[in-house]
Parts: sequence; C-alpha cells; structure tokens
Amino acid sequence: MWEIIKTSIPEILIAGLKYTIPIAIISFILGIIIASITALIRMSTPKGNPLKKGFWHFLKAFFTFYVWLFRSTPLLVQLFIVFYGLPSIGIQLGAWTAGILTFSLNTGAYASETIRASILAVPQDQWEAAYSIGLPYHKVLSRVIFPQAIRIAIPPLSNSFIGLVKDTSLASSITLVEMFMVSQEIASHNYQPMLMYSIVAIIYAIFCSLLSLLQLYLEKRFEVK
Repeated sequence: MWEIIKTSIPEILIAGLKYTIPIAIISFILGIIIASITALIRMSTPKGNPLKKGFWHFLKAFFTFYVWLFRSTPLLVQLFIVFYGLPSIGIQLGAWTAGILTFSLNTGAYASETIRASILAVPQDQWEAAYSIGLPYHKVLSRVIFPQAIRIAIPPLSNSFIGLVKDTSLASSITLVEMFMVSQEIASHNYQPMLMYSIVAIIYAIFCSLLSLLQLYLEKRFEVK
C-alpha cells in the first residue's frame, strides 16, 4: 500500500499543478470579466433614442436570462451540453475549450450577482461626490466605485474560486485530464479505488486549505474600514 501511495501522489500532484489549478485560474479570470460586464449592464439605465433604448433593454434581458440559466442548471449538465451536445448542431469544441468555457460562464453567472451586490453596497454619496467634481460615469466606476466594491467582494469571490477548484473534478466527465481523472486511471490499474479517491480528496483539501489561508490574508489586507 505504501508503495502505491508513494508512486501515485506525485502523479496526482503533477496533474493538479499542470491542469487543475490552471483550469481554475483561467476560468475564474474569464468568469470575473464576464461577471463584471453582466453586472454593469444589468444595473444600467437605458438612455438615448428609442432604438438605443430598445437595444439596451434587449442586452439587459439577454444577460438576465444568462444568469438565470446558469444559476438554475447543474454544472455537470452544462458541461455535457457544451462538450457532447453542441457537436450535434455542428459546434465541435475540444475538452479544454469546452471545460474552460463552461466553468467561465458558470462562474460569471454567480460572480455577477456578487459584483452587483458589492457595487450596490457602496454608499450612494460616493457616487454623488464623484459626480459633483465632474467625473464621467466610466471614471466614477473605475476610480471610485470599483475599488471599494472589490474590497467588499473579496470574501465571496474567494469562496467562489475555492469552489471552482473543487468543481474542476467534474471535468473528468468530458475527458479533460485533471487530478480526479488521473486518480481514476491509477485506480483502474491497481484496483484500489478507495485508496486512490481518498488520496485525491486529501490533495484537494490541502489545495483548498492553502487557498483559504490566502483568502484570510486578502481579507485582512483589503479589509473595509
């Protein structure tokens, strides 16, 4: 048993560092970009001529539907639709592309609500003070509101990232190599599924514990006072 543990742990760790963590980081960054755009569009007030207002209302409806859809369906089902379902309508995606796309869209849907709530949590007088000195809307957001909102959003967004690291285990269902899939492959050779799944669970726990420590540091570093 000890020999199996000594030989399997490096393989699983390498898969985690080479695939699991990069998948989570890339998906989270893309998800935050999607979430920011989604939150801002859903919070905006349409202005201008009727055509422009109509287009903006369509955008708001589209992003509202997107958030509802990805928050209302299981992540595993989303992965299957993107990887196994889309080819039936002529859209063929590789496992990496399908995995990152799905994780990014799923993260974006949930994180958009976090970002939207964080922006709304910034006191209204901050907006009024910024407008009173002549700052345009985009500068009010980038220089005044967003820096404060991000400090508020750090704890829930950190939790989202930790959750995403664990959710990458679902990528094995679409043939994407990561820690859980490597553990399954090793178990199929040594016939020790309980041992292998316990090892990968411990490694996931270690990764997430380290990320939790990083979260605590960031919360103290950017603590809202």
